[in-house]
Amino acid sequence: MGGFFGVAKKDKCVNELFYGVDYNSHMGTKRAGIATCYNGVFTRSIHNIENAYFRSKFEKDLDEFHGNVGIGVISDTDAQPIIVNCHLGKFAIVTVGRINNIKELEKELLAKGHHFCEHSYDIINPTEMIAALISEGKDFVSGIENVYNSIKGSCSMLLLTESTIIAARDKYGRTPIIIGKKDGARAVTSETCSFSNLGYDIDYTIGPGEIIEITADDIIQLRKPNDKMQICAFLWTYYGYPSCEYEGRNVEEMRYQSGLEMGKNDNEDVDFVSAIPDSGIGMALGYAQGKKVPYQRSIVKYTPTWPRSFTPSTQERRELVAKMKLITNKSLLRDRKIIFCDDSIVRGTQLRDNVKDMFADGAKEIHIRISCPPLVYPCKFLNFTASKSPMELITRRVIAELEGDHEKNLDAYTKTGSPEYERMVEEIRKKLCLTSLKFNSIETIVKSIGLPKCKICTHCFDGSSYE
Repeated sequence: MGGFFGVAKKDKCVNELFYGVDYNSHMGTKRAGIATCYNGVFTRSIHNIENAYFRSKFEKDLDEFHGNVGIGVISDTDAQPIIVNCHLGKFAIVTVGRINNIKELEKELLAKGHHFCEHSYDIINPTEMIAALISEGKDFVSGIENVYNSIKGSCSMLLLTESTIIAARDKYGRTPIIIGKKDGARAVTSETCSFSNLGYDIDYTIGPGEIIEITADDIIQLRKPNDKMQICAFLWTYYGYPSCEYEGRNVEEMRYQSGLEMGKNDNEDVDFVSAIPDSGIGMALGYAQGKKVPYQRSIVKYTPTWPRSFTPSTQERRELVAKMKLITNKSLLRDRKIIFCDDSIVRGTQLRDNVKDMFADGAKEIHIRISCPPLVYPCKFLNFTASKSPMELITRRVIAELEGDHEKNLDAYTKTGSPEYERMVEEIRKKLCLTSLKFNSIETIVKSIGLPKCKICTHCFDGSSYE
């Protein structure tokens, strides 16, 4: 995944750019970069942030940046921004998305005479690929439309020209772009938590496929939005920071509402509700309210040093970090029957180890409630997990055991309440050694988000999506 931020001001922008990009740090952990332009000269800095925080890497660079416009990115994939000079002029670009046909596009563009510089380990830099596709257009709009028409996957982007920012949202709006406004400045970001402490108010949400040019004084629509939208449901369920807002719906409100709905219909006899932090907290608070039982923190996250668990490159390290960052509160667990709320189950290894520890610490019963439906399909549009194969999903491994083929009868396994669904959930419960296990339904997720089902991408739950 990833997140970006841009700012256009009447005066020097680097300080707001620095802090605005930092507020996207929950979206990625591999690379980060910023770029500004002053009198036609672009300045760029890129750092590896796998073992450090954004601020600690970039603070020493800030005096080198000048100008009133700038963009930056936190990325889980490639090194960016890329600075390009072509017949459209010089520009810097940052992207968030995924290109599934990058190898095919590489061959096509090389055959046309393009070349690629950001190339290592036989991997093309995806942002450079997007820049190359843009350069084929007669102007920025037709170049960005070339991206929309050429890639399989998704891509939202910010382009920095000599005096403006061009923001273009993925053609189906799988990731968001929001514009903020205050006196003498405008900012643009994928994460609205960037706005509050910098004094920006939400001014405009860019639509799917829409292209907007941004200055300190104004926003200019360069391309109208598309009719169809499929924004990722996981932005609310997992990725989004609690204070963020997408399509007018706050992340924490959605999580609370999904827990409230589930808690109202749960007749399990328990002592209290707890959360697997952090993304399970909002759901757990709503669940406790809906079920009319106390909320307690029987497992806590050690926030000062441990990053999110999916970030290390190997499964062994992910499991170690997952274990180290969470600390059980033994005095609350002992002899208690507890419901734990979490955002999702991908492989199941982290949850299995957490449950093992909690039983070892004296818990009497462990009931798990998951805010989203079972993940049956790998994501084709965003890099929200490190899964390389469907068989990394615990659901697919269980289906393979039940059916002899992990791709057999998938429609039945995605229907809440079907015999196949119930059998799959029961097998997952056994593998994770849980007292009980329940997932929210797609219907509850859609209701909690507050958008029509056709405008939300639920591909990982039911295989439905626009291509």
